[in-house]
Amino acid sequence: MLNEKFYEVINHEGSVSITSWTEKGAHVTCTWNTYLQVIEDNKILIPAAGMTSTESDLKENNEVILTMAAREVEGFNGYQGTGFRISGTAEFLDEGEYFDKVHEKYPFASRALVVDVKDARQLL
Repeated sequence: MLNEKFYEVINHEGSVSITSWTEKGAHVTCTWNTYLQVIEDNKILIPAAGMTSTESDLKENNEVILTMAAREVEGFNGYQGTGFRISGTAEFLDEGEYFDKVHEKYPFASRALVVDVKDARQLL
């Protein structure tokens, strides 16, 4: 589901926005492209140390949208830079295999945000 261009983007440093929402409204937090770990071709693991508002939102609505970009990766029609919009469902884990993978690489993480990708669209 996640193509080669997506992997090129997350191998360059850049900001990843994580948007969650409830009836009260939307919340956006950020992390870094290079913090993302992809497993099983459709799951993204993200280290979490804060993200308490996102965690609270996911208890009501487990849907998220992630956006990320890299200027160094060529986009459509030779465009300088490209990005992706990822839609999916998510949960926070503080134990188990996915948490261990995240914590091993990023010891600061108190939890792992696990995103189950439903749709991935290249932008630009």
